[in-house]
Amino acid sequence: MSLKVAVLACVAVVALCDKAPVHKPLIPVYTPRPYHAPEPAYHAPEPAYHAPEPAYHAPEPAYHAPEPAYHAPEPTYHAPKHYEPEYPDVPPKYNYNYGVADGYSGANFGHSESRDGYKTEGSYTVDFPDGRKQTVKYVDNGDGLVAEVSYEGEAHYPEHTPAYKPAPPAYAPPSPTYA
Repeated sequence: MSLKVAVLACVAVVALCDKAPVHKPLIPVYTPRPYHAPEPAYHAPEPAYHAPEPAYHAPEPAYHAPEPAYHAPEPTYHAPKHYEPEYPDVPPKYNYNYGVADGYSGANFGHSESRDGYKTEGSYTVDFPDGRKQTVKYVDNGDGLVAEVSYEGEAHYPEHTPAYKPAPPAYAPPSPTYA
């Protein structure tokens, strides 16, 4: 039994001795010398000149402005009154029409309308690019607008042909090589 204790103690000593010793690094100690400022060699002299007290005193003003003798008159005009436009009590009555037929651009449209009091009647026409003509006739008797829309002709849509054609490839495909 004592042999076991001795062997265990030797193993513990070998295990502890295998490590390198750890030392704390030494920190340098620096103490600066105390600084003493030199005594000043120059002393400013005391001023030999003393400024005298002022001998001039400003006089009191002798001029006093007179009161104005002129007084502005009160305005003789009156501000304009607010103007309200006056509208006639007569019910409106008019007729008008216009039309455009431009062969260069293909624009073709027109409009006509007549009104007598609350009764309004009119129509307008428009030529569509698809070949149809739209006509709108409307009436308003003071109780709301009633419109009748009609179309003349049949719509024609041209076949779409794309103008874009892709360019041919700039290179030829590689030729096969066999080993």
